[in-house]
Amino acid sequence: MSCSMNGPALYELSSAPASWRIALPHTAAAVPVARALVRTALTELEHGADRDTAELLTAELVANAVEHTSGETPIELVVELMPSGCQVEVHDTDPQPPGDLTCPSGRMPDPWQEHGRGLLLIRTLSSSCGHRPTESGKAVWFRLPVVPAQRRPSA
Repeated sequence: MSCSMNGPALYELSSAPASWRIALPHTAAAVPVARALVRTALTELEHGADRDTAELLTAELVANAVEHTSGETPIELVVELMPSGCQVEVHDTDPQPPGDLTCPSGRMPDPWQEHGRGLLLIRTLSSSCGHRPTESGKAVWFRLPVVPAQRRPSA
């Protein structure tokens, strides 16, 4: 796994973004690594986005990339922390757009099926989400706003 931080010193978060771009293995082992990475970034930088939601939605994106793409090419996790919130992207090599991410279909997932709730969670819990083509496939992303200090759980 490779990791690089591009951005300001930790104490300067309020004035400029901090970002990470991390290659993850194309296996289910990538999911807990991605969850831990997002939680650690939000905690150590004392960022105001909802850590639990960021961790859950990151896990959904990474799990989808692992499950719905083939090959051994690593997937990439991109985390950007900004004063207004955070954005998480997962890059994979499949150019095919994800299921119904940006347009709610009005159709609820079948409660008896094991799959089908991830994109609904992302649509419902994020402030915005979407996908875009990349040179090597696609990026699927979500954004979370900063939670006001009075609504944050105490540590």
